[in-house]
Amino acid sequence: MLATAPATAAPIDPVALRRAFGTFVTGVTVITTRDADGRPRGMTANSFTSVSLDPPLLLVCVGKGASSFPAFQAADAFAVNLLHEAQADVSGLFASKAADKFSAVGHDRAHTGAPVLTDCLTWFDCSVHDRVDAGDHAILIGRVRAFGTSPSAPLGFCRGRYAAVKDPPPPDWLASLGMIVGYLVEAEGSLLLCRDREGGWGLPRAPRRIAEGRLPVAGGGSLALVPDDTFLYSVFDVADGDPGYLIYRARLAQPPPRASLPEGLRFFPLDRLPYDEIPTQEVRAMLRRYVREAAGGRFGIYVDSHEGGRVAMVGDPEPWSRQPQP
Repeated sequence: MLATAPATAAPIDPVALRRAFGTFVTGVTVITTRDADGRPRGMTANSFTSVSLDPPLLLVCVGKGASSFPAFQAADAFAVNLLHEAQADVSGLFASKAADKFSAVGHDRAHTGAPVLTDCLTWFDCSVHDRVDAGDHAILIGRVRAFGTSPSAPLGFCRGRYAAVKDPPPPDWLASLGMIVGYLVEAEGSLLLCRDREGGWGLPRAPRRIAEGRLPVAGGGSLALVPDDTFLYSVFDVADGDPGYLIYRARLAQPPPRASLPEGLRFFPLDRLPYDEIPTQEVRAMLRRYVREAAGGRFGIYVDSHEGGRVAMVGDPEPWSRQPQP
């Protein structure tokens, strides 16, 4: 039964109001940014919603009393990390006043430089689109620059407690997550390619975004990459039914002698890439763009769209800077 509002408004009890707000089932997020000194800052929040698809916008509400509020208020970028069902401890950590929150969780960067948790349900990397003052909170509206997701179950929250969400995602949704993760590995003006099953050439692949800095190769070996020099380069679908591609630029920690490369791997000079032996048209187009940008020393991030795709020019990214924790 719905309550009827009285003719004369009575004072609102903030404790009762908070409990009423808390009956709305939400997910749990960790929002992250960097302060003026480049140090990662983060806090737990469940006031999150999508706003728009065109342009791609979302919002989070940041309490003005939070210790990280000044960092979010001044930052030009932030990330929203949705937690999965096994991350109640991560939620508790970022809700605490711990001084070294990021030492216990893996984090990386995708586009803006804001910390992105390497283990989470879904992440959104955003530039700040707008800020709105709203009482004891600030509404932070972000424009999504990159995102990623997984089929894990979400961590829910309701009535002040964590809640389980047992329904699995629909099968057609799971199929859309089968991205091929490829790596553009350049050394001394040459690009590393690998033989595919049909005898053509393609990019080295990994089952997911590399977090340990080692690129697996055929035969059970691996190549060491410089983890702080790995950057998102291109996200695109293909016309022949493949699940789509997520491409990163990377650099070998110590380029091996050409003769000692594992079987099936070969470095090709950038001006002599075997385009005719690369079967996927979209990969060939991506490699031609890479060669042009490498010649100019200025790279972009390509994201496929119904309009044919868009490139955001970002220059040659600075290496990841390790900063002391606050």
